[in-house]
Amino acid sequence: MDTPQEVEVWFVLPALRRQYVVALKKEGLKQKDIAKVVNLTEAAVSQYLKKKRGDVIKFKDEVLKEIQASAKKIASKEAEYRKEFQIILKKLKQSRFICTVCHDHTKADKECEICYG
Repeated sequence: MDTPQEVEVWFVLPALRRQYVVALKKEGLKQKDIAKVVNLTEAAVSQYLKKKRGDVIKFKDEVLKEIQASAKKIASKEAEYRKEFQIILKKLKQSRFICTVCHDHTKADKECEICYG
């Protein structure tokens, strides 16, 4: 694994998806409803809830609060999951969160600017 895209696919996306599953559960959705919203199987939702998937990286509290607020809008049908997911993902990219994940999980040079150069 040596590209930022691979880091995103293997670490960031599953962690973000997991946080949405957890947040939607906190909003009172049942596993089968969460599965429909996030387009996963019920088994996958169960694995996210049991921390068997997407639990390798951690987000800052401010990001978790944004995800919870986003999940609240999704649960109340004020917003659509895919759009909300992209909004948070874009913020993670802008904050260079991907860099910390990349540096922690690859042999990338700490001064790497490949995503932003």
